[in-house]
Amino acid sequence: MFEIFNIVITNPITNLLVGFYKLFVLFHVPFAFGLSIIALTAAIRFILYPFTSSQIKSAHKMQKIAPHMSAIREKHKGDSKRQNEEMMKLYKEHGVNPAAGCLPLLIQLPVTISLYYVLRTAVAIHSLKSLAPINKILYFDFLKLQRVWDTSFFGMSLGDSPSKLFAHMPLIILIPILTGVFQFVLSKMMMPEESALVPTTAKQEKKEDDFQAAFQKQSMILFPIMIGYFSFSFPVGLSLYWNTFTIFGILQQYILVGPGSAKKWLDKVKRQ
Repeated sequence: MFEIFNIVITNPITNLLVGFYKLFVLFHVPFAFGLSIIALTAAIRFILYPFTSSQIKSAHKMQKIAPHMSAIREKHKGDSKRQNEEMMKLYKEHGVNPAAGCLPLLIQLPVTISLYYVLRTAVAIHSLKSLAPINKILYFDFLKLQRVWDTSFFGMSLGDSPSKLFAHMPLIILIPILTGVFQFVLSKMMMPEESALVPTTAKQEKKEDDFQAAFQKQSMILFPIMIGYFSFSFPVGLSLYWNTFTIFGILQQYILVGPGSAKKWLDKVKRQ
């Protein structure tokens, strides 16, 4: 099963990465390896665009009708059949398919995981001084690497972690900080505007809404902190991939459904 996963997803991504690298080297573009990571991540994002778009739009619609769903559950408490009937009417009225976001996510997840492992292997060969892990899965001879690629990128090594470089390069701490900030912005945008929420009157429902809101706010803070911590410990090349992936996610989120709960920030910036 794992071998099939490599053949179908991991190996093609590896060949695409090396292809970008060879292209940049051919035209003598500096920092070829770092730019290859950015180009590969952008290419994967564009390939997945139809699937991520479907997921984002579906999630946005579900957020908009969430208060109505809560009202139905409260109104028909104890009558699951009536709840299901009213839910189906609500979905039909608002043009929502509750399963629409599942398939795109199932398609994206293995590709995203594979991309991570490809880049981990790519940055590792610099320290291993071995081309075998890459060359053995390349499709064409002209793609095969003759020497280990240079992982330097604007004065830092993409194969080293910020924790390792921090002693003689203190500003490297900006990478995990920015990684956390980008993730926080995306998480904020994925939350609905408070003005779009319809308040419910039932006390029990309000408790559930308050709990859900508190959980979302905590996740919105804790997850970026966790990502920032991982970014401090993992090779810089992986942070470059993650930040590129997140920035494209921010742009896609904004284009498709707007800034979400980050709208307050934009309004403050516009007023200044």
